[in-house]
Amino acid sequence: MKKLVPHIRIEDCKEEVEYYQKAFGGEIKNTQLSDGIEMFKGHEGKYIHAELHINDNCIIYFADIFGDQLVNGSNMLLGPDLDSEEEITKIYEFLAEEGEIKMELQDTFWGAKHAIVKDKNGISWELNYTK
Repeated sequence: MKKLVPHIRIEDCKEEVEYYQKAFGGEIKNTQLSDGIEMFKGHEGKYIHAELHINDNCIIYFADIFGDQLVNGSNMLLGPDLDSEEEITKIYEFLAEEGEIKMELQDTFWGAKHAIVKDKNGISWELNYTK
């Protein structure tokens, strides 16, 4: 496997990709609207694809929900391995502000700062910075 690219299907994708950009930084690229595509008729204005390029090694794909029943955060836990204490603290505080802390940011027995936060969209993030 060359790499793993998480795919997140979410309501109000355009707004939520911008939310995650504020949390993690990076650049939103390769957005594609459903407009004018026959199979997405009735879902105009929704994203069928968007990418958040955090850096060269970390990209998250997003898409809107198209008529499926959404269960927020079910069977999903994303685990970015972060670069510094400043970065993990910033992301943790941002996601926790409107989310739910599942595990406080803390030092661990494996030599890392670690936390688990469920964000405002019900997506769980297992944040880790190895010291």
